[in-house]
Amino acid sequence: MSAQYSFDFGCWMRLARSDPQAFERRRKEVLAQAIRQASPSQRRRLEGLQCRIDLERRRARTPMAACLRLSSMMWASVHDELAPALRRLTARTPSAALRGPEHRATVIPFPRR
Repeated sequence: MSAQYSFDFGCWMRLARSDPQAFERRRKEVLAQAIRQASPSQRRRLEGLQCRIDLERRRARTPMAACLRLSSMMWASVHDELAPALRRLTARTPSAALRGPEHRATVIPFPRR
């Protein structure tokens, strides 16, 4: 999306409730515009991602199922991006047990209510 575009949730919500078909048309227009404004190197990736999102939405039987599918896709992507960095970080950092007493903490028990 361009820097001058502002998202008005209330406006989108009213459109979705009053005219779902107009909402879908407008949603597709805004997404296509955002993808067109991306750099050529990102555009192809964004088009592929949008295609996958649209496919998952069509496969889902309910809006909630679509939400869960897309959430799963998002978390898988986050995991794929972060897992290698976390592995590198933990490979360089010795575990707390090997670091010595200066890096240990005292656990303070809290009474149960």
